[in-house]
Amino acid sequence: MRRLKIAIQKSGRLKDDSLQLLKECGIRLDGSSSSLIVPSSNFPIEVLYLRNSDIPQYLEDGVADVAILGENTLIEAEKHITNELSLGFSKCRVSIAIPKGQSYGGKTDLNGKKLATSYPNTVKAFLSKNNIDAEIHEISGSVEIAPNLGLADAICDIVSSGSTLFTNGLKEVEVLFSSEACLASSPILDQEGRQILEKLIFRIKAVLEAKNKKYVLLNAPNEKIDEIISILPGMKSPSIIPLAESGWSSLHSVIDESEFWEIIDQLRNAGAQGILIIPIEKMII
Repeated sequence: MRRLKIAIQKSGRLKDDSLQLLKECGIRLDGSSSSLIVPSSNFPIEVLYLRNSDIPQYLEDGVADVAILGENTLIEAEKHITNELSLGFSKCRVSIAIPKGQSYGGKTDLNGKKLATSYPNTVKAFLSKNNIDAEIHEISGSVEIAPNLGLADAICDIVSSGSTLFTNGLKEVEVLFSSEACLASSPILDQEGRQILEKLIFRIKAVLEAKNKKYVLLNAPNEKIDEIISILPGMKSPSIIPLAESGWSSLHSVIDESEFWEIIDQLRNAGAQGILIIPIEKMII
């Protein structure tokens, strides 16, 4: 039986989030994550645990069919790989930072400087695009200490909260691009593998859609229903169910997480009572 081979980082936060996503998609993995290859018992995939930097090459060569990796890794690799879907976790920025005590007047200040980075291709493209003449010093790991050691004038690295930069006396001055985890596919994925991938993407989209939504149930007097419906958008329109108490109905709908508190306040002011908010596990649209 054809199994879709999905590569996942062998250690770190991205691995944990990737496995959690597969679990939320109802996919069970048989065996320990210490193994290099772990099959699923209820979905035609097997997980390959690989070093993050090796995943793009494995994808391009077809050793792995698909992978969950950071967009920053995908861009840096410069391989013929398709980004199928952004996954909404492991968000970060690829940024240039300089020592806090230095002034910064813009990109031209980088001319003649030495930049330490683990992303040489990304930095090279940035310098070329902006006609900057700077030297790239490629190092792996602990890039942020390079200026303090006199190895570089600036760095280019991934930034999440910025706390690591702060600890090492650096400040962020240029954001090259924002990144998050994505599902990427091999350029030589066959038709049977593509069919399995489409089923996986369907499940992932259902999980991701649910994360940004809340299910709302509320009671309201019938004379307030029209006003409440104007406040409470649903996927099509709210469901309305008459209550045992005459003159009252129950309304059910779905709202975006980003609009949650604003909508709840409006509903209360419009006369809604007994408002219940329920998290949504999966959402098929």
